[in-house]
Amino acid sequence: MDSRDAQHLSEFRIVLMGYRDAGKSSAGNTILGREEFDLKESAQCVKRHGEVADRHITVIEAPGWWRNFSVEESPELLKQEIILSVSLCPPGPHAVLLIIRVDYGFNETERTALQEHLDLLGERVWSHTIVLFTGGDSLLDTSIEQYIESEGPDLQWLLDKCGNRFHVLNNHNRSDDTQIKELLEKIEETVAQNNGCHFEIDRKILQEMKERRRAEEERAEERMKKMQKRRENIRSQMSDAQHLSEFRIVLMGYRKAGKSSAGNTILGREEIGLKKSAQCVKRHGEVADRHITVIEAPGWWCNNSVEESPELLKQEIILSVSLCPPGPHAVLLIIRVDYTFEETDRKAFQEHLDLLGERVWSHTIVLFTGGDSLLDTSIEQHIESEGPDLQWLLDKCGNRFHVLNNHNRSDDTQIKELLEKIEETVAQNNGCHFEIDRKILQDGRYKTEEQLDKWKEESRSQTMGGDDGSDSWSVGSSAYGSFRSRSGADPMFSSSHSRDSSHTSYVSGAIKRHNSNEWQPPNMSGDERSDTLSVGSSAYGSFRSRSGADSDSVFSSSRSKVSSHSSGFGSLRYIPESVEHPGTRRALGGTVISKPFPRRSKKHDKHEDTKKT
Repeated sequence: MDSRDAQHLSEFRIVLMGYRDAGKSSAGNTILGREEFDLKESAQCVKRHGEVADRHITVIEAPGWWRNFSVEESPELLKQEIILSVSLCPPGPHAVLLIIRVDYGFNETERTALQEHLDLLGERVWSHTIVLFTGGDSLLDTSIEQYIESEGPDLQWLLDKCGNRFHVLNNHNRSDDTQIKELLEKIEETVAQNNGCHFEIDRKILQEMKERRRAEEERAEERMKKMQKRRENIRSQMSDAQHLSEFRIVLMGYRKAGKSSAGNTILGREEIGLKKSAQCVKRHGEVADRHITVIEAPGWWCNNSVEESPELLKQEIILSVSLCPPGPHAVLLIIRVDYTFEETDRKAFQEHLDLLGERVWSHTIVLFTGGDSLLDTSIEQHIESEGPDLQWLLDKCGNRFHVLNNHNRSDDTQIKELLEKIEETVAQNNGCHFEIDRKILQDGRYKTEEQLDKWKEESRSQTMGGDDGSDSWSVGSSAYGSFRSRSGADPMFSSSHSRDSSHTSYVSGAIKRHNSNEWQPPNMSGDERSDTLSVGSSAYGSFRSRSGADSDSVFSSSRSKVSSHSSGFGSLRYIPESVEHPGTRRALGGTVISKPFPRRSKKHDKHEDTKKT
């Protein structure tokens, strides 16, 4: 038999590797010719089989990393799954397909991320790797070779590292079986270049990973048993009076952690808009015949210290626990399970929560979001794999935690169990809710007259006026933060919705009645804040105006007229909707992809740079 015939494979073992949203699942479905892979992201490897052109195909999809994350920034479980992926199709894969989208730009950050994650498998993996470009339909008449040349040295370096093996795939044209036939031929050629051998990972790398995972699983089991025993002891000592008829909850955490989605899951419906707000949002609902009040505090950038967060944000965090009087039963600290948790994250959580005083920790529960990505991995295993910083935070919270799948709201058991844990937290605090020290609350609300004088001199402002009897706000920004002035009564500061003849200025948390000679605290017993927001930004934070209805439109002119107005802080001017944030950049095709501002490190990008173009 001809040696070339011997290298025509009767079966193919393939591993798909790459960043999130690169098209790994779609590529797997195209290769197998049918919908075998779920398009949702998973924290675990997924294995599928199929018959293609009378040959057996095994495809392993490894979980993806955030596109510009270094290996250090990726969760430990993800790195373990990457190493495990090549052992799930024994004796080893014929090829590793490195998935890259052609409609995304490719720069040094992406190249470094790909290199570092693939290097987890050892240097030998590169001789078995083929770059698979997805989104081939977007190339139109441009050849893949032209695309490669146009992208510059980083992509060309990667292809050189892979022995210039590449293929382009159009996942929207699965009827074209020639593209899969050509791919399989290229895999056969790769095997031939490796003397007819598949890739086999160094046994030492695999063994070390398995031993580490085994130890983590044992610790996770111990953690689970310990927590179950403690919960049973608490509930056995609880009286009927300690079963709450209402729940007051505050959600807190970094931006994009899933606070709004968690609030909607708790309330069982879309009550909280997913757009980011610079102010607290308050919503109510009935769950299992119990009244639930949920306050969502604005989030900070994921690894920003308190010093780097705007004053307005810090004041809103302090204010949040007073918006559900007499105080919240629990503060839920929201953390995503698909992000690694580092020392900078731990410090950011500690510093922002410490704004509320030391006592808040005894009322805090860590709420993990993104639970759907864990699949068969327990939350305890995730905690053990992430290391000392996350474990320190849980210890600080008395090891109270819960995991939530915001994509499965029909599962009411997860909310029932969360409410039980809140009851247990109240019981551990002798039946008491959290109440912030009055001195902290007062210090966070007021500005001195000297500060107000600076505002008057340096502020720029915008007017949002209403001619339909609704409240009107005047909004502006200054070098010191944000301010708002308002005519008419605010549901947040007064239980009355009628128009107030006095004029109110709200300066970064401070409230002053212009027809009064003394400072007055806001009336926290009134209705929740109105819903219509107009949002802007300043060099130090955010500002917005409200005009009292259910619209989320930014800088909306609906139900209001832009008019000139004097607020006592200087002249006001209109800011157009098209103003672009100085921290944004444009992706291929002109799509705006937001970047946080200020920017401290690459890690900020994990919330923004993962959007599809």
